[in-house]
Amino acid sequence: MIIIQNGRLIDPKSQTDAIMDLVIDRGKIIAMGPQSSQEFLSEHSPSQKTDDIVIDARGLVVAPGLIDVHVHFRDPGLTYKEDIHTGARAAAKGGFTTVVCMANTRPPIDHVDTLEYVLAEGKKTGIHVLSAAAITKNMKGEELTDMDLLKQHGAAGFTDDGLPLLNAALVKQAMEKAVQLDVPLSFHEEDPAFIENNGVNQGDVSRQLGLGGASALAEDVMVARDCMLALHTGATIDIQHISSKNSVRMVELAKQLGADIMAEVTPHHFSLDETAVLEHGTLAKMNPPLRTKHDQEEILRGLKNNIIDIIATDHAPHSAEEKSRPLTEAPSGIIGLETALALALTHLVHPGHLSLLQVIEKMSLNPARLYRLKKGFLAVGADADLLLFDPDESWTVTSFASKASNSPFLGKQLLGKVKYTICEGKIVFQEDSETP
Repeated sequence: MIIIQNGRLIDPKSQTDAIMDLVIDRGKIIAMGPQSSQEFLSEHSPSQKTDDIVIDARGLVVAPGLIDVHVHFRDPGLTYKEDIHTGARAAAKGGFTTVVCMANTRPPIDHVDTLEYVLAEGKKTGIHVLSAAAITKNMKGEELTDMDLLKQHGAAGFTDDGLPLLNAALVKQAMEKAVQLDVPLSFHEEDPAFIENNGVNQGDVSRQLGLGGASALAEDVMVARDCMLALHTGATIDIQHISSKNSVRMVELAKQLGADIMAEVTPHHFSLDETAVLEHGTLAKMNPPLRTKHDQEEILRGLKNNIIDIIATDHAPHSAEEKSRPLTEAPSGIIGLETALALALTHLVHPGHLSLLQVIEKMSLNPARLYRLKKGFLAVGADADLLLFDPDESWTVTSFASKASNSPFLGKQLLGKVKYTICEGKIVFQEDSETP
């Protein structure tokens, strides 16, 4: 049994923000409320057991375990960058109890055997490791995978993330199948026709660097297409890592028209703009790229007005050798699981842009809704997946549980520190404790 006392309980589903106690037993929340632990224990357990864990959460926030709908654990095939176990440790350290792996492994997750390998390894980690499967065979964008079979074997959804789907008719076909299967599709929206050098926004910074850059048009044209296809088919879609101000507005319009769309934004896209490339080089190179301050302002409006529903990391580990290559040759992407919550607190909550309740909703309840999970909330009878964090503690990013360290936030001071992560009623991360 775990007894959490005096914590500030934040639950986006019930819109609760209050000081409460919470009791966990056998993987479930069995009591919660003002002084609920004392009342419950006096009624059901006259003498506290020696192996019960009591956590004084005074000054801490108790929230549903975070859910990341967009991670790359590089397993199978690229495990020198990350593997399922190190990725899961990074997730737990960041407060995440559920993650959804992307399909662009080697080989890609387009067959049942690869999918089952990922899910089986995930069950050994202590957190919930789900996986999307590829939309197209070998992620070539030419022929759909056996989506029925992959869903039967545990695919949480489908995506060719990392690569855009250029065949609109095929995308429509995938959406129609996804409606039948009641699963979401997630889309990487970048048309290569409008990209000269990927990873850096086409604009002032790319001109300073003498690069062609990646135009926002590459994102805008594909977001517009997929929003309209979703409206026509009724499919649930996720616009991944949105970065362009025009794309935010198109998602807003499509939602107003009745499309079932969720949009996600990464912490790096609301925390940094294109000028970060001048300071951090390849550590600020990602697809889609960091864009202008005007794009960043529109992303902030999208978060405030629930046009952007989800904060997802796009956790993308690479080796130090790969990221040390020239800007035009280094791979795009950064790690993000261990800094995501702190970046949201530092750049969204503390400046007053979003409430703590809103941030937790975008990092737990809304991701759960996208993937039809009965998670992302705290209630009696609910799964005991939660985290405890100090929203005000200042700390410096110095090391990672991930195999990789490709982050522009290394050495930066952030606000908000995860203290405990609890998954299925077990402590899977405890600050300053190697083995909880």
